[in-house]
Amino acid sequence: MDIRAIIGRNVSRIRREKGLTQEQVEELSGFSQQYLSGLERGQRNPTIVSIVELAQALDVNYIDLLRPEPKRPKTK
Repeated sequence: MDIRAIIGRNVSRIRREKGLTQEQVEELSGFSQQYLSGLERGQRNPTIVSIVELAQALDVNYIDLLRPEPKRPKTK
């Protein structure tokens, strides 16, 4: 399990669900668009402080950024 990839997928999914661009999240969070892009691609190693601040900017619980996606049942 690569926690960077999990966080990146969650940030990207939540951002899109809220209808936000990376630039809008940049304004809300103070993190640069370049940082957010790298984070969403799983190329950044965020600190717990960064995770909490980003969760606040996205108006979600920080746990939502750390939670792995549920496993989908296999279809036949």
